[in-house]
Amino acid sequence: MRLADVLADLLDAPAACPDVEVTGVTADSRLAGVGDLFVAIPGTKADGGRYLADAAARGARAAIMSRTADLPAGMTVPVLQVADPRAALAVIASRLYPGQPATVVAVTGTSGKTSVAEFTRQIFAAVGHASASLGTIGVVSQKRTVYGSLTTPDPVSFHKTIAALAADGTTHLAMEASSHGLDQHRIDGVHIIAAAFTNLGRDHMDYHPTVEDYFTAKMRLFENLLPPDKPAVINRDGAYAHQAEAVARRPGRRVLTVGRTGETLRLVGVKTIGFSQRLCIEAAGSTVTVDLPLVGAYQVENALVAAGLAIATGEDVHRVLAALGALTGVKGRLEIIGERNGGLGVVDYAHKPEALAAALEACRPFATGRLICVFGCGGDRDRGKRPIMGRIAAEKSDIVIVTDDNPRTEVAAAIRAEVLAGAPAATEIGDRAEAIRAAVRMMRPGDVVLVAGKGHETGQIVGDTILPFSDHDVLAEALAAP
Repeated sequence: MRLADVLADLLDAPAACPDVEVTGVTADSRLAGVGDLFVAIPGTKADGGRYLADAAARGARAAIMSRTADLPAGMTVPVLQVADPRAALAVIASRLYPGQPATVVAVTGTSGKTSVAEFTRQIFAAVGHASASLGTIGVVSQKRTVYGSLTTPDPVSFHKTIAALAADGTTHLAMEASSHGLDQHRIDGVHIIAAAFTNLGRDHMDYHPTVEDYFTAKMRLFENLLPPDKPAVINRDGAYAHQAEAVARRPGRRVLTVGRTGETLRLVGVKTIGFSQRLCIEAAGSTVTVDLPLVGAYQVENALVAAGLAIATGEDVHRVLAALGALTGVKGRLEIIGERNGGLGVVDYAHKPEALAAALEACRPFATGRLICVFGCGGDRDRGKRPIMGRIAAEKSDIVIVTDDNPRTEVAAAIRAEVLAGAPAATEIGDRAEAIRAAVRMMRPGDVVLVAGKGHETGQIVGDTILPFSDHDVLAEALAAP
């Protein structure tokens, strides 16, 4: 593709663009190959401009850098400057790796993104579309399932992935939009036709200076990426719903609301039936009853948001609601692993205060005995949430075992001490596998053991090493042990 076409609308003076053919794009000089365009991203740890010469030596045909940066001397390839290299990278990737599913919807919020994206995929499939989801658990589609990913991948990987999905015949894609991904322009260039907001709580305070800054990053989805004539879906039962709805409505956009005070899908009542929940929903002038085969109040919210997204794209309300009765839970999200001595073992990804509270509240109705919580906090992340999560576990559980999560480069015992400040009566067992086994050994009839924090993950990060570890596997083995 000609460089002038790749950089259309990105340069102040497009006439100055050299007549060069480029075949790919990268922001990592180590991955640069013959024919690539290298984009130098300004960074806090390492400025991409330092690697321009390296990219050129590996075969890059041209480079992009910030117009505020100094042009390096002695470059052997053209170097062009743009206002925002991060934003440019995503747009360039969308042009070099074209092809997107015709219907793309996105969901943002602190909790529920993964479930909403996957539930929306299942709904699209149920009404007859070739569908896929993309997010924290990876890519799930009818032709390919690849587990393990960032919530929002880097823009080059992202656009390559959705182009591959489109080539496979996927017509409908539901994707997560994280605050990092939105703030860093990772999904710029994607044609979103509907977007949703779940809720907002304390998270990523190691990246965002304040909760308000975090909220602002989330709102880029509605303010910058979703066209004004495309609809938004708001979960009115979620924190910050009012603020998000106000932002979504600013350009005169159509907004669909769901929840107990929702206008599109109004939740009239919920009744627990075994491990299912019977929902009574007012929609399209009638009342519909649906048996949702999932546990937890927040899974009701997630299902309604997913239904709202499908309806926002033009799907029939009644066909969408009927599809809720066949939803299957997402791996590591309130996942029922098994039973022992009349007790239940559950794994959940909750690693944030609000998510932990929601997971415990979801399990409580099914605990006719005691609710036992096993959890820890990750290292090199927001320290402020550690005592908060300890306090939540202490208040909402009958027994708490504080263990290691992903300590990363921090001292694991120090992390546990900060968690224990909020749960002084908790038991401390650093070895996560032993902590899980200890919880299972104390199970009595009617007890529920919730192992929270790692969910679908298959590794534990200690230092700079990822050690094989699965909450699912360890809990399953403990429940099956004699």
